[in-house]
Amino acid sequence: MKVFEKVFLLMSFAVIGLSCQTKQTAEEKTKDSLAKCIADGMPTRASAILASQENIVEGKGSKDGMVLIKGGEFLMGADEFPDSRPMHKVSVDPFYMDEHEVTNAEFARFVKATNYKTVAERPLNPADYPGVPADKLVPGSAVFTPTAQKVSLENPLQWWNYVPGASWSQPEGKGSSIKGRENLPVVHVSYEDATAYAKWAGKRLPTEAEWEFAAQGGKGNHTYYWGDQLKPNNKWVANIYQGSFPDHNLKEDGYAAAAPVKTFPANPYGLYDMDGNVWEWCEDLYRPDYYQKSPAKNPQGPTDSYDPDEPGAVKRVQRGGSFLCSDEYCIRYKAGSRGKGEVTSGSNNLGFRCVMAAK
Repeated sequence: MKVFEKVFLLMSFAVIGLSCQTKQTAEEKTKDSLAKCIADGMPTRASAILASQENIVEGKGSKDGMVLIKGGEFLMGADEFPDSRPMHKVSVDPFYMDEHEVTNAEFARFVKATNYKTVAERPLNPADYPGVPADKLVPGSAVFTPTAQKVSLENPLQWWNYVPGASWSQPEGKGSSIKGRENLPVVHVSYEDATAYAKWAGKRLPTEAEWEFAAQGGKGNHTYYWGDQLKPNNKWVANIYQGSFPDHNLKEDGYAAAAPVKTFPANPYGLYDMDGNVWEWCEDLYRPDYYQKSPAKNPQGPTDSYDPDEPGAVKRVQRGGSFLCSDEYCIRYKAGSRGKGEVTSGSNNLGFRCVMAAK
């Protein structure tokens, strides 16, 4: 086994027993598609040497590029997914939300102002990886790499690679850059990275309830946030996956990976990419049973994290799906569904957007 493969396996979550095969029911896929399609099986950077946010000065919070979401009551959740049940009425107060995902250009301004190092850029502690040479424990992150041929979907390590040097500024690893991609959503950001940016910007991450209310766009519950048809008027209206996963993306929507923000139509609230493109961090800790006891007004998520698939991992909610989701694989881009991610992990299909309270 190559050293980097050993590092990758040591840094990865257990994936045995989880399935994301095609033609499964949602119940079968949620034992569990989100584990295979979002964070589990990707490298965790929980052992990255920590950096402090104490030196980041909290910003004043500009409303430029944000949309006022007036708040109200809505029906949250989806019967199709076990951890999104029961559907329940929730109300949220007014808030402002970024009209699109935070871009590379915006994140670059944050880094320039603060000298912040993302988790993917930080060294690893050799003590956490016995038997692996210290010079091989290099910074990096998870990058989706299509397989050369059709493969079983049982093992996501076939298409997720831990790439040394991969980070927000080098999305595919050393030699890549964000030049010419300034208007794409920033990726390879952990929850810690997203909250650091939000603090600097004078904002915060959305609660899960705020995110879903905004995604519905005032239209109520539908199969997808844009409606009930996968291709309204025979057009793709979100950046998701078409074709045979993970070997052959037909790119019918024009993109094999993340698309520039504002490429696809906005929802009725003026928000872009609430479906597909990249997953988005939310503030809430993740528990699959939270909806059974969620408050009806401004729910903030549970006080602790628990994922029965990985009881020891601290996870936060992720929403919206990514360019790797489709009705055949990783169906968690559908309306009302929930994602989850270990808080120090990132990948090239994971980003975020911010919100602010309306005063």
